[in-house]
Amino acid sequence: MNWLANAVLVAHALLALFIVCGFVAIWVGAGLRWKWIRQRFFRLVHLSAIVIVATLSLLGIACPLTTLEDWLRTGSLDTQGFTQGFIQRWVSRLLYYDLPGWVFTLLYVAFGLVVLLTWRLIPPESARRSKAMRS
Repeated sequence: MNWLANAVLVAHALLALFIVCGFVAIWVGAGLRWKWIRQRFFRLVHLSAIVIVATLSLLGIACPLTTLEDWLRTGSLDTQGFTQGFIQRWVSRLLYYDLPGWVFTLLYVAFGLVVLLTWRLIPPESARRSKAMRS
């Protein structure tokens, strides 16, 4: 089961990278006039991902991927020993610095708001324009 827990960890890390790198790509791509960064589907998936992360954190709900990884590693859904979220756990392991959970909640919400503001400042293409370009 350890290999499966590692697979969940990798998927979780890729999701976090998508959220962060997707945000950077939107801004860099806007400056370089990359068309793909304005694709509505990409932008909706990106915005949805950070909104889900921020909402779960605000509600005090452990990320399902973190819970799944913990269950695969321990065989138990009892998260007594695993009170940190995915990002908090790995950042603290990488940087050897532990921050309270509310700091990460604040960061998730702030990042979500910045992504939402980006939607306004660098809007995705409209559905009509997408259809016209495909025709």
